[in-house]
Amino acid sequence: MVRSTAREIAIHLSYELAFTSLTVEELLERRLDPACFAALAEECDIYQEMPGEKQSQYIRRLVRGVAEHGAELDGYIEKYAVGWAFARIPLVASAIMRVAMFEIMYMDDIPNAAAINEAVELAKKYESDEVVRFINGILGTFLRQEV
Repeated sequence: MVRSTAREIAIHLSYELAFTSLTVEELLERRLDPACFAALAEECDIYQEMPGEKQSQYIRRLVRGVAEHGAELDGYIEKYAVGWAFARIPLVASAIMRVAMFEIMYMDDIPNAAAINEAVELAKKYESDEVVRFINGILGTFLRQEV
């Protein structure tokens, strides 16, 4: 499994955190289980292959980080979402930006440009062009102002 697929899975799990009563650890254990992956593989290609140890650690680090720093990350999104009420931002877009911002702020092994580029590419898969431009603008401004 390549890192971009692991990142996309982390975004799925970060998104799911908003809708579950499970703790982050319970969610990770359930969703990174081979039986769960097999069931999800029927619906979505990114679940065709189980993550290896390195990818699993990466997914866990991202999802835990987003859960732990969610309020901080949302604060940055809200700060740079000029003209958009936070409640209006699509939840998938929020999950994408949280993951990218966490990578930029807390994962020195991920180049900032790669975090933003991957976020924009994933946004193209899930969101409208308007939201993709919005995500790109927020992440670019965040990088220039905060890092």
